Amino acid sequence: MNSTLPAVAKLISNQSKQALMSDAQNVKITPSEPIFLETSLAKGIAGFFVWTALFLTCQQIYRHLRWYTNPAEQRWIVRILFIVPIYATYSWISLLFFNSESYYVYFFTVRDCYEAFVIYSFLSLCYEYLGGESNIMSEIRGKPIRSSCLFGTCCLIGRNYTIGFLRFCKQATLQFCIVKPIMAFVIIFLQAFGHYRDGDWSPNGGYLYVIIINNISVSLALYGLFLFYFATRDLLTPFDPVLKFCTVKTVIFVSFWQGVGLAILEKAEVISPIIDSSNGMKTSTGTVSAGYQNFLICIEMFFAAVALRYAFPHRVYTQECVTNSTGRSVTMQSISSSLKETMNPRDIMTDAIHNFHPQYQQYTQYTSEVTSKLPYEKL
Repeated sequence: MNSTLPAVAKLISNQSKQALMSDAQNVKITPSEPIFLETSLAKGIAGFFVWTALFLTCQQIYRHLRWYTNPAEQRWIVRILFIVPIYATYSWISLLFFNSESYYVYFFTVRDCYEAFVIYSFLSLCYEYLGGESNIMSEIRGKPIRSSCLFGTCCLIGRNYTIGFLRFCKQATLQFCIVKPIMAFVIIFLQAFGHYRDGDWSPNGGYLYVIIINNISVSLALYGLFLFYFATRDLLTPFDPVLKFCTVKTVIFVSFWQGVGLAILEKAEVISPIIDSSNGMKTSTGTVSAGYQNFLICIEMFFAAVALRYAFPHRVYTQECVTNSTGRSVTMQSISSSLKETMNPRDIMTDAIHNFHPQYQQYTQYTSEVTSKLPYEKL
């Protein structure tokens, strides 16, 4: 009897373990519910906003190219407008490939590189509005820099506007055009060797260092743009700078701080990974966070397209032809040629070499009546 009890107890224990293991297996094989980003509804909503934004923006780009009467200004405007098609298209494609972590990173890099291009294009457009570097310096040179905590000029109290100040603003934006593509290739390289994963804040991975470098670079670019606007906002008043500045900055700022906010939610474990019932982790937390970012950008690009139509209207350039009573015959070939000329990045590379060259000392200064030049070292 005594020998039978332990055997019965052992049998019951084994049966209990088997039952628990069976329950665990039953729980494990339970299919997980798809999150909103994986549904056709999410992709359909994003697609509707994306295609509407594409229609509005492409129509506006066509009209600027149709009335390409001021290439010096419209070249930069068309470049700025292209942020909507690029952001919207790549974000929607990334959302379609939501569960493919190896694909969306490549879409992100192309989209983010154009962000740097837009910041530089907007600064260059302001230069064109004001007649170039020499005219700007003739207006602000020697004036004291006003203190403003909002525009970050508190540390510049007692200083005057100089050539160095204007050069810093240009260099601050140009460095972002250089750093961003380099970091994009670094991400692709690290991704190929398994050292990059969104949301991986480990010091052994590349995500942390890429985020730090990109944030420093974009912050410096935005600071340079803020300084330039603060120094020339009175001169830019006839060109309605507030709407243009706020529109461009909102498009870039919203996506930037939106990504930061999602990264915080990800770190606080508010955003969870998608767990597959049979294979363990299916989609990492970083990919889920990037998916929400893409979905929000798809919707936001519709509002950006509407805002850009009012910020950069094409009627300003059609009125010039109407006033001068000049007919203008435009073919698709001429529009295509204007588009190729507009998107040629050669001027950016030339400007970058010019501004970062070690022998570059100061801008050439002109006056409206005197043709003499100040000392200038040619490259």
